Amino acid sequence: MKHDQTIHSHHFGWDNSLPPALRAGPGEILEFAILDASGGQLSAKSSLADVAALDFSRVNPVTGPVYLEGAEPGDAVVVELLEFEESGWGWTAIIPGFGLLASDFPNPALHISRYTPQSVEFMPGIHLPTRPFPGTIGLAPGAPGHHSVVPPREVGGNLDIRDLTTGAKLYLPVQVAGALFSVGDTHAAQGDGEVCGTAVETPMRLRLRLGLWKGANLRYPQFDLPSSPTAHIDSQGYYATTGIGPDLFRAAQDAVRSMIDYLGREYRLKPEDAYMLASVAVDLRISEVVDAPNWVVSAYLPKGIFY
Repeated sequence: MKHDQTIHSHHFGWDNSLPPALRAGPGEILEFAILDASGGQLSAKSSLADVAALDFSRVNPVTGPVYLEGAEPGDAVVVELLEFEESGWGWTAIIPGFGLLASDFPNPALHISRYTPQSVEFMPGIHLPTRPFPGTIGLAPGAPGHHSVVPPREVGGNLDIRDLTTGAKLYLPVQVAGALFSVGDTHAAQGDGEVCGTAVETPMRLRLRLGLWKGANLRYPQFDLPSSPTAHIDSQGYYATTGIGPDLFRAAQDAVRSMIDYLGREYRLKPEDAYMLASVAVDLRISEVVDAPNWVVSAYLPKGIFY
């Protein structure tokens, strides 16, 4: 996968004063060389000590920015995801102080996976479908200054929407002239929720097409999927746990805690491994938010990953 407009420059955080790495017109196909979420600090040979030594000022770089000709505030950038070139390895980690169950898992952990374009071997007997996507994809915000890359924003950013894979279209609201598009944080697989804070984090190359929707006036990102997001795993069914209560965050925590218990009981996984597996394979779903005072969050485990 080669292209004469491969973008290698990357930055940390969002800032609309950054000079563009490239200027492109609507309809152009571009290639991005994307670092993993550690910014190259972790490798296929990394150990637990490398997680403890992470320099967080170098975490989650994005490649870009690209100035899209004609883009103005009120428009939307149309991102068509075309092709991923995977590196074949990825990492998943528990990082102290980060993740849905940070208080339950205060110690670091690291798991290295190998994968092909078809399958991620998370560990012997557990294989996930490879579904590459960029966890972070967005535009420069209108507010001046430097903004952290960690939280998602109205203009996109660290969305972690695992269905933004090949064939998907993403629509991003423009807040500054030229939009200043960047992308990073590529994943080989992830469950909805990315509950431990990391997916199968991996460097990749990504080809995409940037288009322009004039006068879209979107408040938040929207996206269009070409097919069912779960058809690749639906046929063998699911096991689900739930969390119930007046707080969706706590209900999600309880659903995941019950899933960790289930994975330990049924598959003999250590809690740390079960937590990381939930992050890369289990989908959190809001099952109900209308029957006050309690809401229901379900955690869906695809049975087809065990073989």
